[in-house]
Amino acid sequence: MKYLILIQSNTRSQAIWDKMTDDERTAFGRDHLTLNEEMAEAGVLVAAEGLADPSLARFVSVRAGERIVSAGPFAEVKEHLAGFYLVDCPTPDDAFAWAARIPDAATTEVEVRPVLDLSGWEF
Repeated sequence: MKYLILIQSNTRSQAIWDKMTDDERTAFGRDHLTLNEEMAEAGVLVAAEGLADPSLARFVSVRAGERIVSAGPFAEVKEHLAGFYLVDCPTPDDAFAWAARIPDAATTEVEVRPVLDLSGWEF
């Protein structure tokens, strides 16, 4: 079963990041890369990415058959999605174990959410 592990940036995680030294930030990034490699070797990694700053996001909608791409308005938010891991694990406990190894889990929480399996659905 696939699980999406979501990493949020919030005031608490930002405060921790701001207090880190350059060496600690470098180690944090290396820890993510190492985990990517370990997940790939274990055969559970489907995808993993960090996300750009929310100010670069765009909203897309369709009205009267026309595509509309807009940059806002942006609500004042204290939390945003910073990155994710998509893993394919046999059990929820396996997904939880991988999530616990994500560097962010040591200082804040990461969310583990099952991905809906639509393979058996008839349309």
